Amino acid sequence: MSSSPSLPPTSAPFLAAVDLTDAGGDVFTARTQYVPWPKAYGGDMVAQALAAAIRTTDSDRRVNSFHGHFLRPVDVSSEVSYAVDRVRDGRGYSTRTVTGQQNGKSAFIATVTFQVPEDGPDLQIDMPTSLPAPDSLPSSAEAVAGVEGPAAAYWASGRSFDMRHVPSPVYFDVDGAAVPHQAVWVKAFDALPDDLDVHRTALAYVCDYTILESALRATSTPWASAGLATASLDHAMWFHRDGRADEWVLYAQQLQSLQSSRALVHGSFFSTDGRLLASVAQEGMIRLPSSTPSGASS
Repeated sequence: MSSSPSLPPTSAPFLAAVDLTDAGGDVFTARTQYVPWPKAYGGDMVAQALAAAIRTTDSDRRVNSFHGHFLRPVDVSSEVSYAVDRVRDGRGYSTRTVTGQQNGKSAFIATVTFQVPEDGPDLQIDMPTSLPAPDSLPSSAEAVAGVEGPAAAYWASGRSFDMRHVPSPVYFDVDGAAVPHQAVWVKAFDALPDDLDVHRTALAYVCDYTILESALRATSTPWASAGLATASLDHAMWFHRDGRADEWVLYAQQLQSLQSSRALVHGSFFSTDGRLLASVAQEGMIRLPSSTPSGASS
């Protein structure tokens, strides 16, 4: 493989991705970050659309839900513009729609809602138990040590977050049983600003990296499989409680269904003290190396 660029372990790519430029009229521009393939990382669009919506909303309310659709691939390291429509501002809730465009074509659309926090009962599902602590697990850099090439370098340190898999990564092989679930400990490489919106946006950014992996694990298909094709189709996220993305967060993931080359996966983010921070659902296209889509040529 060709040599890869130097990728020190830093959270700078995430911070650069959500560093929006105000173009006026509730339009913001941002650049997608480096990945070692032509198509930009989907979390760039999720986090950038969320950041744009936050920029148009009063500080007395916080994001509670995000629903997005990936319409077409976005070129890597290129500018995307996000136009925000202030659909409604009520006493307790606000709604925004965001349209991301690149080269004059719509590439991503989202609906984002915000709530003024209220007092009330506080109930949640339990955090998975009996999982190894993150410090006892190999980092991504350790998992791909000795493997050359841009993909390995990117997985090792180019994604802004330290990610440690339970039971093991699925980069080059899938160890153990073909089970439809996994967990990933995640933490930003660097300390992030104290602004809680940055930490909410960080969870939105990192959640797309591994959300489809429980489908890969269930079919014993590693990322490096020749002929594997994946793409995010639509993405939903609900924000429950505040936490810090520069401290360890457990991302528990469960495959719900896989059919017609589409996988639906649910995910839950927990703080180390067991608080449910956010919930995720994503449908993605997964074409396994041996699959041939009916009526499609690519």
